[in-house]
Amino acid sequence: MTTFLVLYGTGEGQTSKIATRIADVIDNRGHDVRLVDAGDVPAALSIDDFEAVIVGASIHAGAHQSSVREFVVDHREVLERKPTAFFQVSLSSADESGEPKAAEYVEAFLEETDWNPDRIGLFGGALRYSKYGFLKRLMMKQIAKRAVSEMPKADAAGDIEFTDWNEVEAFAADVSAFVEGRLGSSPPESADRDETV
Repeated sequence: MTTFLVLYGTGEGQTSKIATRIADVIDNRGHDVRLVDAGDVPAALSIDDFEAVIVGASIHAGAHQSSVREFVVDHREVLERKPTAFFQVSLSSADESGEPKAAEYVEAFLEETDWNPDRIGLFGGALRYSKYGFLKRLMMKQIAKRAVSEMPKADAAGDIEFTDWNEVEAFAADVSAFVEGRLGSSPPESADRDETV
């Protein structure tokens, strides 16, 4: 069993939702996972208590959450000694045409923080129209028209989700398998199966 920290920054909640799904996949593999919002990090949290770290952030107005950037900068030396992953949530990742822009955001973040995570995931976010004021709703509709060629169906509240949950789960499984390989650990379920085969 490996101890994972999943730390994320979120705007309207989609990155939190994605971080939770990642944590669930890793937990289901038999590892110990702690989920932490970068905007509300407990004072007693020590990154040294974790064997692997996953950091997630979303893009708002062309930038990641400053709390996530500060966390990575403050802990970069420790992060470099551990297996790590970074995931980004953006409207740019909702459509193939936006992938180059999404990659630019990641490159800028890694350059600013001088961090080199082992794995990177890019996921489409969501348009939370139900949480926007009138002007932001109009602005986001215009941005979405330019950024996304095919708009998914809105839910009952009028919100639109672009996240591919299969991609999120595959990313979590890949990161978990990478960490298991790097640390020479395996989840308890795998060990039990090996003993009974």
